[in-house]
Amino acid sequence: MSNSKTIHIVLFGIGQVGSTLINQINEAKSRLLQAQNLKLRIPIIANSKLAFFDKDGISNGWETDFETFSVPYKIDEVIQFVKQHKFENLIAIDATASVVFTQNYIKLIENGFHIVSANKVANTLHYEFYENLRLTLKKHNKSFLYETNVGAGLPIIETIKNLHNSGEKIEKIRGVFSGSLSYIFNHFSESELSFSTVLNEASKLGLTEPDAREDLSGNDVARKLLILARELNIKTEFCDVSIESLVPKQLNGKTTLYQFKNRSKELDVPFQELKKQLNKNQVLRYVGELDVTNKTLEVKLVSEDKNSTLGQLKGADSIFEIFTESYGEKPLVIQGAGAGKQVTARGVLSDVIKLSNSLN
Repeated sequence: MSNSKTIHIVLFGIGQVGSTLINQINEAKSRLLQAQNLKLRIPIIANSKLAFFDKDGISNGWETDFETFSVPYKIDEVIQFVKQHKFENLIAIDATASVVFTQNYIKLIENGFHIVSANKVANTLHYEFYENLRLTLKKHNKSFLYETNVGAGLPIIETIKNLHNSGEKIEKIRGVFSGSLSYIFNHFSESELSFSTVLNEASKLGLTEPDAREDLSGNDVARKLLILARELNIKTEFCDVSIESLVPKQLNGKTTLYQFKNRSKELDVPFQELKKQLNKNQVLRYVGELDVTNKTLEVKLVSEDKNSTLGQLKGADSIFEIFTESYGEKPLVIQGAGAGKQVTARGVLSDVIKLSNSLN
């Protein structure tokens, strides 16, 4: 075992995904050492304000340690710590949802870090940032993996990259990109429940964002669509995505979250009306659609045949149809759990292992 490779991980964000990831890493340690000669060590964990440093790597009691010993930090202190201990094979994991944190990526790359991110922000900021990030990675010979940005643990980005790089002409990608909205419309279409009741159920199950308007606005689906478009070299911006928001105008902008929750019944009538217009073989689906040929990105509510690929969706699954020249009328379909802390953390760990194996 003398030739095992030690990977040093700095984890930013120890909320649901981050803490689940730590536990998954701890569980996988002995298996990774035996099967792949990999040692994963986490010398630093941090949230937006505090960091806990342990040069030997955090233990199973990391939560208590963090509460007791964490200190306010700046990104420069993180960089200084890893340099001082001469840590090699550095991976920074971004398990935050922070816009602010992505501004540290360039500095981390310039100081020897590879990046694995569950945070969609860096890939959806203006194209100039997107391009500059990739130039910096190239210049410093570093990797940036973000498979969980679209479809959580599903291999969407990797599949699209592989098809694209092999010269396959991708013509269209469409699907239900949001686990929360999948659940909402699957249940609303099949049951007699009111829309607000289904929405509250989804919230209680932890499927929606704390403010469900984040999901209903379509912005999350739009970000995923933008990420896929950019993977196919379409130079496009968030403002170019045509989004049909499901939040009624009167509940947007000026209302607080508390008011929105109290008035969510105002959603019932308009959605009931839409449901009435369907014939008995149709269901409602909230879809993202990227037309590669015409370079258009759309997020919209559509009616689908119950027996169609999108119509037969159940639970909180996500589904992606990839139409290419070779596949013709029959798209490549990827379907499965598209949300949840377990699958997202597992997807991040998978990126970490893939990256670790490529390091010398």
